[in-house]
Amino acid sequence: MAKKQKYYVVWDGLTPGVYDSWAKCQQQIKGYPNAKYKSYPSREAAEEAYSSGYSPASKKSRKPADHHVHLFEIPFEKNSISVDAACSGNPGIMEYRGVYTTDGTEIFRQGPFHDGTNNIGEFLALVHALAWLKNLGKEDVVIYSDSRTAMAWLRNKKAKTTLRHTSRNKKLFELIHRAEAWLRNNRYGNPVVKWPTEEWGEIPADFGRK
Repeated sequence: MAKKQKYYVVWDGLTPGVYDSWAKCQQQIKGYPNAKYKSYPSREAAEEAYSSGYSPASKKSRKPADHHVHLFEIPFEKNSISVDAACSGNPGIMEYRGVYTTDGTEIFRQGPFHDGTNNIGEFLALVHALAWLKNLGKEDVVIYSDSRTAMAWLRNKKAKTTLRHTSRNKKLFELIHRAEAWLRNNRYGNPVVKWPTEEWGEIPADFGRK
């Protein structure tokens, strides 16, 4: 089932207005202090809200999952990074990345990889983040992920994927084996925490392709 179109109002950002995609909205709010924005199910509702101006009531919603919550207004750990993956198809073209949770600044990005899956990308992103932070000696930094599957694979130190090997994803399987070996040979102290999407909106590392 196709996901319904949503529209985004930016009251306070680089260029206030109504936008027809989360990616366009992100361009207006990333790195902008105290940005104010929200999503709506129709252009008419969004334009009416924009015309009415921002008010604290605009932040409230009966369905938290229907809008992206302003990062400065949710109780996430500031000393943290967030990871996510995106995959066009299953399997399909996959990539993953890590960002600073506070402002969405990208730290690392890998891909695209052919014949991959979202779960594999989420797993690799977590291990990449752990290795990156360990190399910097920052084992107090929290890592957020919105994938329970990837977090389970991480705990088990094994990517339990049923993905079929192809000539196009050889490099991807090399990265999986490298990530598993890193987990077997390294200890880490970073807390890996589930990002509560239903309460806080999309994780800051989200690719905005939903």
